[in-house]
Amino acid sequence: MTKTVKGIQVPQRADFVGSFLRPQDLSAENRDQHIAALIKRQKEAGYKIITDGEFNRTYWHLDFFWGFGGVTHEAGGDVTFNGETARLDKVYLTGRITPQPHPFIEAFKHTIQNEDANSIAKLTIPAPAQLFQQLTIPQNYLSTRGFYPNLDDLITDIAAAYQDFIRQFYAAGGRFLQFDDCTWGAVVGEAAQQRYQALSPDLNEVKDKLLKVNNLSLEGRPSDLFVATHICRGNYHSTWFNSGAYDSVADWVFARENVDALYLEYDDERSGGFEPLAKVSADKHVVLGLITTKRPELEDKQQIIARIKEASKYIPLDRLSLSPQCGFASCAIGNKLTVEEQWSKLALVQEIAKKVWG
Repeated sequence: MTKTVKGIQVPQRADFVGSFLRPQDLSAENRDQHIAALIKRQKEAGYKIITDGEFNRTYWHLDFFWGFGGVTHEAGGDVTFNGETARLDKVYLTGRITPQPHPFIEAFKHTIQNEDANSIAKLTIPAPAQLFQQLTIPQNYLSTRGFYPNLDDLITDIAAAYQDFIRQFYAAGGRFLQFDDCTWGAVVGEAAQQRYQALSPDLNEVKDKLLKVNNLSLEGRPSDLFVATHICRGNYHSTWFNSGAYDSVADWVFARENVDALYLEYDDERSGGFEPLAKVSADKHVVLGLITTKRPELEDKQQIIARIKEASKYIPLDRLSLSPQCGFASCAIGNKLTVEEQWSKLALVQEIAKKVWG
């Protein structure tokens, strides 16, 4: 079900995830002007949910992590995607995680100035489970255990840092927060057992931890704060990281994660079928990511409408919306399409949504 926040229906029937292709001349000096121009075009394209396009960060997740005390980074954290190496930073601990004034809040204050009676600013940040995973991957596991011999304490400290960030966000006027979460995509598929072997040989125990840190982070949140989560399988320069259907995680994230909406990647066969949508709890709305941001070719309208109809067999149509499966530039490098092709994708989302929901 949609909700009304600041007088705006969220999610919108035609929606998007968050990141946009970066302008070629983007710099610290002109960033706010580029963000204002982006938001103006978002509004002109018919969108009432606005974002800064993630223009203030290099990576969709890592920049956020090192805004916490006890977290640092350095070059050399490369990750192999499907056919391409993602040039990332290492992120690891120098001490226990502590809350502190987060630089994303100051950036968001510039974005929220572009709100008006017909729009609401959304901030996208990596999910708490994403930080937990980052700190417990094999290359970080031993150093993390040096500060957290008991991983339940790590979960507690991550949750406390996120709770503090949410308070900062709310105080800045934010009412729509989105978690971006690749962990539910990483814990399915063939490589999942090896990826989490240090945590537990039982993947259900791993899922319990991912759910716990996400839900604990949201405890005490204001009642008028709308929180969504976007589940992704990797999106770097039009490549992907994981494959696997939602079936084995639906009883956790679909049924029990305490969010208001799920933005779900469904742009190709790697995401499986719609059957797991039957597990979505009655208080959640689902945004179907049926339009890909990885390729410039426009999808066939009738095929997308047919897929929405198929999904509605498992969850009522009035609890569904449409969006691209992910952002257009999860990292600064962006996906392999042009700016105008990006906007054509978003125009297609609008056209299809109007046909389906009026």
